[in-house]
Amino acid sequence: MTAQQAIRRLNVPPYDVHRVLLDPLALPAWNPAFHTLDGPAHAATGVTYPITVRGGLTGSWEYLAIADQRIDTAWHVPGFRETAVWLLEPEDDGTLVTHEFRHAGPLAGILSQAFRGVAELRLDRLTQRAHQPRVLM
Repeated sequence: MTAQQAIRRLNVPPYDVHRVLLDPLALPAWNPAFHTLDGPAHAATGVTYPITVRGGLTGSWEYLAIADQRIDTAWHVPGFRETAVWLLEPEDDGTLVTHEFRHAGPLAGILSQAFRGVAELRLDRLTQRAHQPRVLM
């Protein structure tokens, strides 16, 4: 099993971080490991979202818990499972975000070096995405 954690202060309110993390169909736009993710456009626990990842493997992705200051997710493909936590702590006019994840399975062991630094990269991408203006419908 491998695990990583990274912490970053984002100069956006928790609402904007939530907006990004709770937009399941947009996850492939900022997580290059995901090629496609299908299902409802709204975030909900108890819903399985079919996913295709880099290398063409298929599996599922889901929200395990959704709260104001914590979002838990998981995804798996044959031989690989990730469980992740996003902690959001309001801080003045921004948000302190802690992202941690754990990988399990035989494929996770093989790919462990490829995931080195990924927690920081995800926070970089989350920061960029959270700073993009919201599109109002």
